[in-house]
Amino acid sequence: MKRIFLSIIALALTTAGLSPVGAQQATTTKPSATVSRGATASGSVDVDKIVRAFTTKEAVFRKALNEYSFKRDAVFQTIGLGGQISGEFHRISRFVFDDAGNRFEKILFAPMPTLTELQLTPADFEDLGGIQPFALEASKAYLYDFKYVGRERIDELNLYIFDVSPKTLPVVKKNEAPKERFFQGRIWVDDQDLQIVKARGKGVPEGRERFPTFETYREQIDGRYWFPTYTFADDQLVFDNGQSIHMRMRVRYTDFERLKGRVIVVDEGVPGVVNEKDDKPPMPAPTPAQPRP
Repeated sequence: MKRIFLSIIALALTTAGLSPVGAQQATTTKPSATVSRGATASGSVDVDKIVRAFTTKEAVFRKALNEYSFKRDAVFQTIGLGGQISGEFHRISRFVFDDAGNRFEKILFAPMPTLTELQLTPADFEDLGGIQPFALEASKAYLYDFKYVGRERIDELNLYIFDVSPKTLPVVKKNEAPKERFFQGRIWVDDQDLQIVKARGKGVPEGRERFPTFETYREQIDGRYWFPTYTFADDQLVFDNGQSIHMRMRVRYTDFERLKGRVIVVDEGVPGVVNEKDDKPPMPAPTPAQPRP
C-alpha cells in the first residue's frame, strides 16, 4: 500500500488555497496526532541507531534521485496589509540529473517577476534546491546535533521526532552573504522505513538576510523512496532596519519519472539550465547524387 501523509498534505494544500492535487483520496480534516514527550536514549528507543539509519538512508535517497526526473512549480509572493498579493516570482522547471549527481534545470515557465519589496538572492535559490526539499545533506550529518523529542502518529504513519541544529553556526557579518547553509528545525522520521517524511525549519545562518520558516512533506514514490512533494511557508520576515515583509512560498514537486537510460545533457551556454531540443533522431547524411547514364 502506498504510504503517504494523506490528510496532512491535503490540509496544507487547502490552507494555501490550493486543491490537493496528487492526493485525490485525502481528506481535509485535521489529522489526529498523539505525541509522547520526555522519551530519552535510555528508554525503549535507540536514538543513536535511528539517527545513523536515517542519515544513511538520506545518502541512498539522494543517490536514487539521480535516476529520476521531476517537475518543480515554485511561487514566492509578498502579501500586502490587506492580504492582497503585492508581488510574485513564479517559475516552473523540469529537473534531470546526470550520472555524477549534478542537477540540471530546464525552465518551462517563468513570467517577469513583480517582486518589489523582496529580492531573491543566491542563498534563497540554494535553499530552494537543497535545504527546503531535503533538509539534511547526508555528508554533513556529523555537523548536526540531534535531540530526540518523542513520537507522533499522523494518519497511518508512526513517526520519530527530532530537533536538529548545527553544532557550530558559522559567523556571518552583516555586510556578507552566508557561504554555507544549514538546516535548523524539526524532522519527522518514519519508524518503518527510517526515512525523513516531514521537515519544519529554516536555513541558517541568516546574516543580513532573512529566510522563512517552511514545512516540507514527502510521499513515497515507487513504493521505496520518500521524495519531497510539497513545501509551504507563510512568514513575516523582520530585517535589522525594522522593515517587516509578509512573504508566502509554495513549491510543488510532481511528475517523478524513473529514467530508462543514461542522461545526456546539452548545455547551450547558461550554467545549470538546460534548453532541451526535441528528442528526434538525427537526419541521415544525404546520399551523393549519381551521374546520369
